[in-house]
Amino acid sequence: MKKILLSICCVFAVSSVFAQVPSFGIRGGIGFGKLSASNGNVSVSTGSTTTFAAGIFADFKAGTNLSIQPALNYVGKGGNVSEDGAGVDIKTYYLQVPVNVVYHVPAVFGHVYFGAGPYVAMGLSGKVKGSDGSNTASEDIHFGSGVDEFKKIDAGLNGIAGFEFKNGLLLGINYDLGLTDIGNDGTSEVSTKNRVFGISIGFKF
Repeated sequence: MKKILLSICCVFAVSSVFAQVPSFGIRGGIGFGKLSASNGNVSVSTGSTTTFAAGIFADFKAGTNLSIQPALNYVGKGGNVSEDGAGVDIKTYYLQVPVNVVYHVPAVFGHVYFGAGPYVAMGLSGKVKGSDGSNTASEDIHFGSGVDEFKKIDAGLNGIAGFEFKNGLLLGINYDLGLTDIGNDGTSEVSTKNRVFGISIGFKF
């Protein structure tokens, strides 16, 4: 699945080179990450942890109302589990490359946009913090193939929607649906995947 999604990203990125001269933009905002775990019969989800994201994107016109938007983002993910005053907060940070097909609907103020596409992300850093109500402890998260490490590559689908004003201001939301198992628990019984909902503000030049 990771190879297929990566191939799709590459195809879109290469084909966009032959489109018109692109416009560029920046985006940043907050994200609410969750971790979804499943053993094939039962699925559970953590509570959300608040993170942030920031990045740059290019917009290649592919028609009157259609464009291709590859981006390079620094994205926070993770999850939170709490009960009876104790809790564990997990934050991970990735360098993420989404490639979205975006449709633009003209409006009085500018236009409404919505789109979707695949993403591939590489884990950079992370930290897990635990508290029992009176004491706290933290530990760095490592990416690799060892037991209890997070897998370095995450891949899935990304959706975006929002408003672009005539002056270039962008207000948007996004959702990352992880499709790959990012956990290394020493077995193949449990699959852990990222889920992130985000709110962003940006500017297109």
